[in-house]
Amino acid sequence: MHELSIIAGMFDILEEKTREHGAKKITGVTIRVGRLSGAVPDLLASAFDIYKEGTLAAEARLEVESLPVKVKCGTCGHESTPEQYVFVCPECASTDLKVLEGLDLFIEKIEFEV
Repeated sequence: MHELSIIAGMFDILEEKTREHGAKKITGVTIRVGRLSGAVPDLLASAFDIYKEGTLAAEARLEVESLPVKVKCGTCGHESTPEQYVFVCPECASTDLKVLEGLDLFIEKIEFEV
């Protein structure tokens, strides 16, 4: 389960930002997870709950927002958000697509108590 290592890395960032802001504790964290990121949102939430015990985020809630896949056709320039992983431009049927969104996994927001 690589989600635990993702959360461990995220906690390094959370601890650093908590110190930077002189906060007493973290009350909430929002992360955005792309559908092609390779991370499973439910497993990230479980890993967060396991990892937060005994940290400044022990009482924090995690909100996971799913990012859709967004592609741009290299042939006609049309941008779309395919629901299925059939990477064909709906405008011109080209397979020359560039993924614009959906690979990311990042911290969107951290809520502190100061």
